[in-house]
Amino acid sequence: MTTLIESEEHKALRSAVSALGNRYGRDYLTRTLAEGKPLTELWSEAGKLGYLGVNLPEEHGGGGGGITELSIVLEELGAAGSPLLMLVVSPAICGTVIARFGTEAQKRDWLPGLADGTKLMAFGITEPDAGSNSHRITTTARRDGADWLLTGRKVFISGVDMADAVLIVGRTEDARTGRLKPCLFIVPTDAPGFQKRPIDMELKAAEKQFELVLDDVRLPADALVGDEDAGLLQLFAGLNPERVMTAAFAIGMGRYALGRAIEYARDRTVWKTPIGAHQAIAHPLAQAHIDLELARLMMQKAARLYDAGDDIGAGEAANMAKYAAGEACVKAVDQAVHTLGGNGLTREYGLASLITAARVARIAPVSREMILNYVSHQSLGLPKSY
Repeated sequence: MTTLIESEEHKALRSAVSALGNRYGRDYLTRTLAEGKPLTELWSEAGKLGYLGVNLPEEHGGGGGGITELSIVLEELGAAGSPLLMLVVSPAICGTVIARFGTEAQKRDWLPGLADGTKLMAFGITEPDAGSNSHRITTTARRDGADWLLTGRKVFISGVDMADAVLIVGRTEDARTGRLKPCLFIVPTDAPGFQKRPIDMELKAAEKQFELVLDDVRLPADALVGDEDAGLLQLFAGLNPERVMTAAFAIGMGRYALGRAIEYARDRTVWKTPIGAHQAIAHPLAQAHIDLELARLMMQKAARLYDAGDDIGAGEAANMAKYAAGEACVKAVDQAVHTLGGNGLTREYGLASLITAARVARIAPVSREMILNYVSHQSLGLPKSY
């Protein structure tokens, strides 16, 4: 794929991460999944090489870059067949929020470990009755002396079994209005009252999904991240990078599937001609390539707007990038499987499992329908139905 608008530094990062990803490859991921283990070796090596924390401040052990650089890391690992989903969560969401709004002590305690991979933080926003609607979140924090008591439930929280803590989105009562407002808390996974239960997923992934129960989890005052009154500003500081990184995840997966299909179409010969010479095969693959390239351009726009401090502009672009990448990924995977025919469903070629996995980018962290709502309301100025 072309990288015409990327700097030489970004091209070098892309090449280096690609080399790391290809040393592990799809075989490493499928073997590790079969053993029921997390992708510890790849995560650890990526951390030691500085790739996990490329977006975090240099003074706290990071690379001093931004979401632009971190999206390159995830995309290239995905294109090699070994994406690290927790890159979306630990350095992109949690690391970004702490770097932007955390106290000096929080930055000191968490950012170096998040950057080198020795610490991992999950992110908890989704609830059974609220989804990702921050206005309907029922997890509440109330003061008890100098402490906070946190009570509520969360669902579909990735990687809690590997995490040292979860950045929980709760709500506190505004003393002036009595209305609830969103706040962010660092909750250690070994805190009394913190319970996790794995969700039995049909989708097989290295990162397991969990339901959380928070039963009067007592937290010190310094567990609160940022200003109690900042609310949505701090929350969306993490959600915009999440959308950009989900786009990177999808683009990488789409590129991997497309690459396998192209290789097969070049070599597979029927009636004396490689099947890739036939337009019925070649044109859909070309369309998939175009769609992935277009999605990547929107992702790059979103990442650069975010890194430049334009949160409003980044919000629109990040939602569009996530939507475009999810659609492009699903189409690329579908066409790749179709190109291989029966072989596309075999374990040998490793594409069949992507049929389910590709749907993740359409569903999470927010559905494509909610993104269309956002664009129709925010970008087009159309009225709401809700």
